[in-house]
Amino acid sequence: MKLQNRVAVVTGAASGMGKAIAILYAKEGAKVVVSDLNDEGAKKTVDEIEANGGIARTAVANVAKEDDVQNMINAAVDTYGTLDILVNNAGIMDNMMPAVELTDDLWEKVLSVNTTGLMRATRKALSIFLEKESGVIVNMASSAGIAGSRAGAAYTASKHAVVGYTKNVGFQYAEKGIRCNAIAPGGVNTNIATTMANPDEFGAARAMSGSNNNPRNGEPEEVAKIALFLASDDSEFVNAEVIRADAGWLAY
Repeated sequence: MKLQNRVAVVTGAASGMGKAIAILYAKEGAKVVVSDLNDEGAKKTVDEIEANGGIARTAVANVAKEDDVQNMINAAVDTYGTLDILVNNAGIMDNMMPAVELTDDLWEKVLSVNTTGLMRATRKALSIFLEKESGVIVNMASSAGIAGSRAGAAYTASKHAVVGYTKNVGFQYAEKGIRCNAIAPGGVNTNIATTMANPDEFGAARAMSGSNNNPRNGEPEEVAKIALFLASDDSEFVNAEVIRADAGWLAY
């Protein structure tokens, strides 16, 4: 039980990597707040956790809305008394839109979820972590946060921002008992593609031009194991780090 009696909030936990993380955390003893905009999906994640003897509750939240973020973190404190772990997993794609075709609306939508929502949840969690002088943040970056074109311009910019923000938070609060790390997955078999409609032909072709070098896609459960490592004491000397999880894709 690597997370015995710890309280975790996992965003985007109705499906994919977020769901796998929430389920694994609960299996390892954490009390989990399963947060997602999809209430029905979040409830299914909680049902699965409870069916296996775990403890969880839902918190419906659109991380692009400050009030929802506040309510999400408050749900953990109100129900379980504190917060120990925050996993910023919620994210959306950008239709592989290249810079010349990128609209203000799409730019703002993608960054509001992938970057600003992550910042707001972290800010709220830090206020709790600083008081207790302990806490762990796990951010979901992407291979698009390391390479230049594994998605469209907005998604790439948003994930590069996550990488920089992770390093900043991790270093600045390192002496306060707080760690902040990120995972940068490559291709993973999730339903994030459902956040795209009519991908741009040029942008998609350029973004996927390196796909032939991808050794394989991963599974959400494989990423969840890394998230468990980063949340547990096993990684107590790991901070402000970005762990690539891509089967070596970006090593070529």
